[in-house]
Amino acid sequence: MTSPAQPDILFAAEDLRAQVTTIFSAIGSDAPEAALVTDHLVLANLFGHDSHGISLIPLYVRMVREGKVEPNQRPTAAMDNGALLTLDGHRGFGQAVAHEAMEIGIARARERGVAIIALRNSHHVGRIGHYAEQCCRAGLVSMHYVNVVGTAPVVAPFAGIKSRLHTNPVAIGVPREGADPLVLDFATSRAAQGKIRVAMNRGVPVPPGFLLDADGEPTTDARVVYDEPVGTMLPFGEHKGSGLGLLCDVLAGALTGGRMCHPGSSGDDVYLNNMLSVMIDPDRLGGRETWQQEIALGTQFFTSSPARDPAMPILLPGEPERATRARRDAEGIPVDATTWRLIRAAAAGVGVALPEAGWR
Repeated sequence: MTSPAQPDILFAAEDLRAQVTTIFSAIGSDAPEAALVTDHLVLANLFGHDSHGISLIPLYVRMVREGKVEPNQRPTAAMDNGALLTLDGHRGFGQAVAHEAMEIGIARARERGVAIIALRNSHHVGRIGHYAEQCCRAGLVSMHYVNVVGTAPVVAPFAGIKSRLHTNPVAIGVPREGADPLVLDFATSRAAQGKIRVAMNRGVPVPPGFLLDADGEPTTDARVVYDEPVGTMLPFGEHKGSGLGLLCDVLAGALTGGRMCHPGSSGDDVYLNNMLSVMIDPDRLGGRETWQQEIALGTQFFTSSPARDPAMPILLPGEPERATRARRDAEGIPVDATTWRLIRAAAAGVGVALPEAGWR
């Protein structure tokens, strides 16, 4: 059974950034890397994706202290064919390694019209939509496919009861003139694994249909993902999420040379990501005015459908995150008490003292 939920602690975003930066500086990140990782994590919290925010700090600190992640790594080219580039992340912090990989891809796409970046052997890259947004700011359309190796799988295939996949996310970003970009970002499981961890830390049940226990029976207890006997997460959309999760494994794992999920790739006890990114300069395809006009007409038609529930308006991809950010900028970022306790303990282990409470 889950433990009773405790009240959240609220933090101002800037205060949280300052505190988190000290942790990454303490474990050896230089100033640019500490800033990139911190900004990525705090922005994930601001957008409402707490699963990919500061709750990851204890894992990251442990990986560095165990020598499984190396701060201040730079991606290097394992293969360079101009518009196609394979980069090795050298088990560096994914938020920094992937940021640089995207900058390299953006430059190639502007030069050649398209770029395909295969990034392998990176530590956890975080929220994949972050990289779609990075490409959108550069005026590029992008698609990103991610898999996980180094740890045991956590998602069962459709009709199965034992894990054979990871949460393998997909992100697509499309810039719009005079409007916020369209950014679609989702795990191929019913929820990102981190959302299950957050539910466990908050002491709340997971919605029905997300998890199976070790016997293959449905459960709402988040602990089955983390405690023995281990259960499994389920894919979204039954066979659709299952198939897409497998193909993410193929595209991000096998195609990049970063390995797929199988017994031979799961024994390192380190969370590694591989990511295949496709970047397209829409101006090089021609018809910029036409395609932007079509996006405007199509999205307007999409959102014009009458809503089933007036309290739940039809939203475009990326709008829920921006609305959550506006609210959390004003009201503070909520962090559950268990997560903050774990972060404080991890920080203390590297000589950083964090306050017990937030800003109010």
